[in-house]
Amino acid sequence: MNDLLFELPLPELFSWEACLEYMARSPLECLYRTDNEGVTRLIWADGHQLLVRLTAPEPGRLRAELLEGEYPVEAAKVSLTRYIRDWFDLDRDLRPFYKLSAGDPLLGPLAERFCGLRIVGIPDLFEALCWAILGQQVNLAFAYKLKARLAESYGDSVQWAGHRYHLFPTPESLLGAAEADLCALQLSRSKARTIIVVAGLIAGGDLSREELLALGSPEEAEARLTAVRGIGPWTAQYVRMRCLRDASSFPIGDVGLHNAVKSALGMDRKPTLPELRDQFAAWQGWEAYATFYLWRVLY
Repeated sequence: MNDLLFELPLPELFSWEACLEYMARSPLECLYRTDNEGVTRLIWADGHQLLVRLTAPEPGRLRAELLEGEYPVEAAKVSLTRYIRDWFDLDRDLRPFYKLSAGDPLLGPLAERFCGLRIVGIPDLFEALCWAILGQQVNLAFAYKLKARLAESYGDSVQWAGHRYHLFPTPESLLGAAEADLCALQLSRSKARTIIVVAGLIAGGDLSREELLALGSPEEAEARLTAVRGIGPWTAQYVRMRCLRDASSFPIGDVGLHNAVKSALGMDRKPTLPELRDQFAAWQGWEAYATFYLWRVLY
């Protein structure tokens, strides 16, 4: 392994502590490990497995250290930089969002409370789609368990300093799986079927993040995704938000969002869809960030 240690400048309105706190929200997370200082994760980078450790020992700088992985140093730096910037939405100027939230009775206090939090993304389309599919109509804890079973059964892993780090399975690794194999991991038959279909589309080159980003609008990307059987509007909107980096994505049907608005406004019932549309009308263009901040009140 070639030693690699480098730093990335962080944008204005970025909080490493807020992002770490978000990533530490569940002890069931299987794809990375967080601690008080940073996060360690095994990632794919141009066909190579790289175990990377991220910390922020000084303000305004993010430090990346390659712990394990055979890859030329300069190529690894380029790949890791691209992944990290995408993972933490570092190229986003959040000043318009905070200007929008200033004085807003609902969003304003959340923007102050979670100031600097970025939408922690899922750069890999297959992982993002699978995570959304696994989360359909189940609680978050069970979705994490399903993800861990998929990763342990079909993904690669490495051992480092007493801990095992898993990669999310590649689409190719699931091409030979049968519905019954995934159902044995407690996936529903419909989820198993959809994941196998999505794996085939991505592995065969018929669906890609690049294709979706190249379409004329986020709505066209959503239409492309919902044309796949088993992918509904919520799943597509979630992928727009976490993978395609569409700040205007609005998963209006999300139960967690309904509960968050109910809690934040002190309502005795969940908001109706028209009420949500009215509430979010003032946040046009930033619906995804408003949703992400509202979700944070739930944990």
